[in-house]
Amino acid sequence: MAALWRGCGRLLARRPGVAQALTAGALMGAGDVIAQQLVEQRGLHGHHGSRTLKMMAIGFCFVGPVVGGWYQILDRLIPGTTKVVAVKKMVLDQGGFAPCFLGCFLAITGAVNGLSAEENWSKIQQDYMDALLTNYCIWPPVQIANFYFVPLKHRLAVVQCVAIVWNCYLSWKANRM
Repeated sequence: MAALWRGCGRLLARRPGVAQALTAGALMGAGDVIAQQLVEQRGLHGHHGSRTLKMMAIGFCFVGPVVGGWYQILDRLIPGTTKVVAVKKMVLDQGGFAPCFLGCFLAITGAVNGLSAEENWSKIQQDYMDALLTNYCIWPPVQIANFYFVPLKHRLAVVQCVAIVWNCYLSWKANRM
């Protein structure tokens, strides 16, 4: 296990974008497995492996690069790690980034699931506000701690670990028909 941890650390140091994308993909997949097995209680025979792979692909291709890039931009816009800076970053993150990101995530998930443009728009209208309000119950305190205590290169990994529960919720919400 220690060798795996060191390998992850080396990858993060050499190729942070790749490491962040792989982490996001793996944890989005884990969230979907939890959603299917614990929330939806599908069992192993009822598990939709293709859905898990789609969520992993969304994590790898969208969540990891976008959120990782956002944290870099946020650190340039609001440099520092004081408590006031952490609160400012959280306000910008939750007031500006989260609403846009959530809408894009729902749209991408709908498209990957084969919804027509009209069906996708209807699903976004149905799910968006509930998902955003749930987001506001979970993420502000997590992000304040993340911006205050965690170095930039580890922020996405910390958020993705907390996000296993969030990813489970998003997977359930986005894939509920």
